[in-house]
Amino acid sequence: MPRRRPMAAVALRKFPRQERSRATVDAILEAAARVLVRRGYARTTTNHVAERAGISVGSLYQYFPNKESLVAALHERHARDLAGVMDEALEAARGRSLESSVRALVAAVLRAHLVDPELHRVLEGEVPDLDRFDGADAMDRAIALNVRSLLSVHREEIARRDLTLAATVVIRIVDALIHAAVIDPRGRLPARELERELALAVLGYLRAPARG
Repeated sequence: MPRRRPMAAVALRKFPRQERSRATVDAILEAAARVLVRRGYARTTTNHVAERAGISVGSLYQYFPNKESLVAALHERHARDLAGVMDEALEAARGRSLESSVRALVAAVLRAHLVDPELHRVLEGEVPDLDRFDGADAMDRAIALNVRSLLSVHREEIARRDLTLAATVVIRIVDALIHAAVIDPRGRLPARELERELALAVLGYLRAPARG
């Protein structure tokens, strides 16, 4: 059975350098997001996206060779936004207590995921190999470094010895619970309650003494 190509193989065909071209790409991606929400991944085609964007499918193909490249670009845009949120949370956490820093981080990530929850449900629940796009590993490492930097400010308040491991666990806790709440309607909590409980879970992990 042939190996599935990573989404790195279906990146932008032509990089938009002029303002008009960037506006076209933005319009295509926004159209793709709306079509994915309405039709789902399996029933979405590039023709549907081009029609929604108000352009010819030939114009779409100048930038995106197929549906997978559209999805990869949407996911990459979300990952960049999330990395930006982490940067903002890190800056806002300067001079704060550990509890306040964690709450700020959780609140920021939750806001980022709730911008377009219906699209997140489609991307996370229907698209195969979603995380295999070009740059995914680099973005994950950048986010992990940001969280570790945040934790290092509060080294004396944290019981976990390995801050690199602790940062990874914090990311997994936040990511898993927010995705579960956003994607699965059965597990959905009001945003304020989810933010509170998630912050408590992260703080409990960071302050719990390691055993063994």
